[in-house]
Amino acid sequence: MSSITIIGNGNMARAIGTLAIARGNTVEIMGRDLAKAEALAKTLGGSATTGEWGAVPTGEIVITALLYGAVVPVIAEYADALAGKIIVDISNPFNATFDGLAYGEETSVAQEAAKVAPARASVVKAFNTIFSNVLETGRPSVFIAGDNAQAKADVAAFIGSLGLRPLDAGDLKMAHWLEGMGLLSVSLANNGIGHWDFALGVDQFND
Repeated sequence: MSSITIIGNGNMARAIGTLAIARGNTVEIMGRDLAKAEALAKTLGGSATTGEWGAVPTGEIVITALLYGAVVPVIAEYADALAGKIIVDISNPFNATFDGLAYGEETSVAQEAAKVAPARASVVKAFNTIFSNVLETGRPSVFIAGDNAQAKADVAAFIGSLGLRPLDAGDLKMAHWLEGMGLLSVSLANNGIGHWDFALGVDQFND
């Protein structure tokens, strides 16, 4: 089992936290608004606790369940408090009209996060292609990307503990394309599929 800190208290924080607690992982919730963090921890129940904003997270894996514009500033604010941690960015940098990405092909939220993270921290992209309602009811595949093989293995083990299927998409530079998959999911929900109860995955066809 894994030790997890979730920075944020929105829908994805609740969905991931609920699965983590149910599968025996320890979960700490951090948020600028302590009352909201405490409320989420109470909702999660089990071993869920709250931590002080900016303090060293108790979790070995730190999930930034934040809107994309807050991810890099928060990691920079935490600074050395994240040293030695695995930082999981789950955000999508959609533009204002939700028909493109705010970052160009040469970078991603996760890559920008890695630039400000402590040298002894590792950044992994994960969960950004999944809607929170699907995490609450389904068992989707979870694409991950990162430059540190051990960090990806630890995140994959955590994902597996949730009853989900981790799929390694490659180095952190692939985070840009995973963010593109997040955009594709939204476009499919608004067009060809017409609802939010689905997730992108991989089917294998063997002879």
